[in-house]
Amino acid sequence: MRKHLIYIKCLTTMTFVFVVNAFAAAPLASKVYKSISVIPLPQEIIKLASEFEINRGTTLSASPGLENERDFLTRTLQPAMGFSLPQVKTGGNIALVLDKSLKLPESGYLLNVDHQGVRITAETSAGVFYGIQTLLQLLPAEVYASVKQDAKWKVPGVNIKDYPRFQWRGMHLDVARHFKPVAFIKKFLKAMAAHKMNSFHWHLTEDQGWRIEIKKYPKLTSIGSVRKETLIGHLLSKKTKEFDGIPHKGFYTQEEIKDIVAYAQRLHINIVPEIEMPGHAQAALAAYPEYGSNGQKYSVWTQWGVSKAIFSPEEKTISFLKDILVEVMALFPSKYIHVGGDEAKKDHWENSERIQSLARDRGLANMHEMQSWFVSEMASFLQENNRRLIGWDEILEGGIADNAVVMSWRGDEGGIAAAKIGHDVVMAAHTNTYFDYYQSQDKDREPLTIGGFLPLEKVYAYNPVPKQLKKEQHKHVLGAQAQLWSEYMPTGKHVEYMAFPRLSALSEVLWLNDEKKNLDDFANRLSYHFHRLAVMGISFRPDETYPKEQGNGQKVALKEKL
Repeated sequence: MRKHLIYIKCLTTMTFVFVVNAFAAAPLASKVYKSISVIPLPQEIIKLASEFEINRGTTLSASPGLENERDFLTRTLQPAMGFSLPQVKTGGNIALVLDKSLKLPESGYLLNVDHQGVRITAETSAGVFYGIQTLLQLLPAEVYASVKQDAKWKVPGVNIKDYPRFQWRGMHLDVARHFKPVAFIKKFLKAMAAHKMNSFHWHLTEDQGWRIEIKKYPKLTSIGSVRKETLIGHLLSKKTKEFDGIPHKGFYTQEEIKDIVAYAQRLHINIVPEIEMPGHAQAALAAYPEYGSNGQKYSVWTQWGVSKAIFSPEEKTISFLKDILVEVMALFPSKYIHVGGDEAKKDHWENSERIQSLARDRGLANMHEMQSWFVSEMASFLQENNRRLIGWDEILEGGIADNAVVMSWRGDEGGIAAAKIGHDVVMAAHTNTYFDYYQSQDKDREPLTIGGFLPLEKVYAYNPVPKQLKKEQHKHVLGAQAQLWSEYMPTGKHVEYMAFPRLSALSEVLWLNDEKKNLDDFANRLSYHFHRLAVMGISFRPDETYPKEQGNGQKVALKEKL
């Protein structure tokens, strides 16, 4: 492990006080904000003078079809409160209600709290679930604790009308470069759900590791999931590379994946799997070199960056990858299947007479068109199976496949180009959504990252709908997501440190209408929201001004391991 990583201790509710440096001029959270400091902020909220107290006599009712939401609320409240809410068929003090006549936008809900009780009404179970998440944030932060708390469970009186701005509110996580255990994936999904995020882009394959069991091709995990060692320090820091000599391994069995998918569904999160092709293929080719482009023998890559290893664009390789996607589709019900398509170095294609001849036979002018042919084969196969291909914005090069969705990462330009020709897009501009970038310009106090600088306020300022698009093209922007590339994130705590509180800011970007966003107001709510994250056990990044000056004028040391 790197010695200069910051260690973020598990914060307790008794010792926690943080204020975000970017908002230093903003006041600390007032009592009002402690009662309605919801993130993301609801579209419409009216605070009432009344309040409702949840106690052992409080009953809970739910409409048919809301059993999952009822059970989620019960399981969440019970550990901290020390009791389970008695359930009744109808008319509970806390009532979860399906009402098809509301005519709210998709996943919208109404939340009404007065002295008589709590009522969450929505047209869909997803809407009710988001209403529950808002209800939880109206309660004291201690409600997220895993053991009984000595708190009064009072809910402030409110009338809330709420709905999301975007249908795709996502987080990406790369587990290929550094594997993360099942328990952490579930913890991360639960934290996403608390912020009303609904899309988890699971990056499962890379040059540095293959992390998903494929039964037809067992060597993908027996060989492809294990690299013999890992680069020490930054890829560009030294001419002579140093390695730790420690094997890094891990993959998810199909049973584990089914369990995680089911868990995510209960949280109303769709998991989008990513199987990289044609580039980022070295781990797969270490297992099955016959599907490479130059006959080279590979080992799972031990350093970062992008390998030149690339799948061959031949029919046998297409069949191999289709076999893999058959098993992937059986595990993931997602309408969208991600095939990567980014950073495919085509040197081996360019230098192969076999592949050049194949391009001439197919009437392709260059290797960009060859990649387009490759991706189109996958897109057609997925469409035959009632799925849609999604890929990084390089899939635009050489011509985009019909019905493909573009994830625009190199800026907004790819998304703009795709939307203008009628393709759906997910905005993921590295300038505003790459959470593997530094959070402070004082890099010596931060854990090692790939580079870049993305402060909290820049995340909050992002508008996923580019001004260059006409109003009728806005419908093609499904939403946006943040990326967590894990080259320099070896542990779950490290991932949390890089994700939070930037994920909190992004959740408001994707939920709240852009004209309603207010940085100072967000800062006030965030100062109390940190308290929730601490109780949740999330190792978030504290404010840049923390630690404060001690009596001797020295700053508290932060350079310890995460």
